[in-house]
Amino acid sequence: MTFPSNIEELTITEAHEAFRAGTYTARELVEAYLDRIERLDRNGPRLNSILAVSGTALDEAAALDAEFAQTGKLAGPLHGIPIVVKDQVETKGIETTFGSEATGSYTPGKDATAIGKLRDAGAIILAKTTMPDFATSWFSTSSRSGITLNPYNTSHDPGGSSSGTGAAVAANLAMVGIGEDTGGSIRVPASFCNLVGLRVTPGLISRTGMSSLVVPQDTAGPMTRTVTDAAIVLDSLVGFDAEDPYTVTHALARHTGKYADAAAEPALEGKRIGVLRQAFGRDDDPEEAAVNAVVRTAIQAAERAGAQIVDVEIPDLNRYVADTSVYFSRSRQDINHFLASRPEIGIESMEQLLAAGKFHEKLDLFVGIASGPASPMDDPTYPGRVLLQGEFQRLVAGIMIDQGLDAICFPDVKLPAPSHDDIFNDRWTCLTYPTNTVIASQLLFPAISIPAGFTDDGLPVGLELMALPYSEPQLLGLARGVEIATSGRRAPVLPGATA
Repeated sequence: MTFPSNIEELTITEAHEAFRAGTYTARELVEAYLDRIERLDRNGPRLNSILAVSGTALDEAAALDAEFAQTGKLAGPLHGIPIVVKDQVETKGIETTFGSEATGSYTPGKDATAIGKLRDAGAIILAKTTMPDFATSWFSTSSRSGITLNPYNTSHDPGGSSSGTGAAVAANLAMVGIGEDTGGSIRVPASFCNLVGLRVTPGLISRTGMSSLVVPQDTAGPMTRTVTDAAIVLDSLVGFDAEDPYTVTHALARHTGKYADAAAEPALEGKRIGVLRQAFGRDDDPEEAAVNAVVRTAIQAAERAGAQIVDVEIPDLNRYVADTSVYFSRSRQDINHFLASRPEIGIESMEQLLAAGKFHEKLDLFVGIASGPASPMDDPTYPGRVLLQGEFQRLVAGIMIDQGLDAICFPDVKLPAPSHDDIFNDRWTCLTYPTNTVIASQLLFPAISIPAGFTDDGLPVGLELMALPYSEPQLLGLARGVEIATSGRRAPVLPGATA
């Protein structure tokens, strides 16, 4: 078997340059990642980030190689790029579990719209990644896969709910990955796994073929090691889909260029970034202080690179965040609607799973959702929560416009990655976990997590940039500038990583 000897931190551009130079082929690249999955995920540290590996990936890569040999042209912007996908997203011919032991061997007959777009761009769907049952946790606890390990410290969690994608991309088991974000499920594992994680304005990317948690908030998105790779993947994901009416967002965004071009222009000089001090942790708590220190250093680096840093405050922030949360009001309806549309999965409802005990024991959000109202309109607080969300959006947008802010920044999470002991000893409930990612989610604003650096204990910390809806090009330019200023990404050191 022949494949590249070192693929750590390989980017899309570098892989394409290697294809053109004849350094290696797409098939050899796929072989190299499959080898790493075997050595690091199935054996060695046993990260447990991968669920099902595609049985056709090598053949797909060989077909791309043959086409390239004949035409001399890449099939698309993701030609031969191996991608891992959160198991919340349906993939034709590859078992899709939604993180649940109850789904059996469900194998979709067609791809989710987003996956079809990736394939059309030349991507190779390499594998599906672990997640908690129906995305109901900030952590990796899953009835299907148990726990996934953080590659930077295997006694710690990689975060959720895009747990396996975070761990796999961080450990270089694939070049890039796809996650899903409702309240922070891309950005939490990106923060804990030293990745770039992008949440777009909901509807920019189709959700057809993806199980929903809160339909208006849900979005798939890229999880990568660089901002540039995130932008390249995003270009292939976006677009209108008649099956998902929320994708009118793509037309409303009125972006006619490439997101990759926006990321190629690092933009910090003269940009105004608001620092939301309310979202920082307590400096008298050692763990929270460690995160604060890393984020403050990253902000200082952005300021030295030309950004104008100003303090910003959102009045009544905690009340707005608490009272615009709708998981317990509508998630049961949204998940049940998805299950009803796919009777072949064999699950009637969330409440059926709750009664049968078919969920991971450490999923208090799952329990709360499954015992919640069958319809959001059965919850008398739901209309008020939706109305308050509009008020929250206008308040924050008004602050940003009034102060001329290009983005607002804060730590993704007030704590570094938790230990598995913390999770199993019930240190937090889902709703008491101190993540800030819910701010952008409940505002329906785009946001990106960028590697900010590491605590003294070697745990990654993410810096979040949040912008106004439809401003992904500007957000990517800012993120690229911060990425250059901080140089916060480094690969984990794993036993068995070197063949």
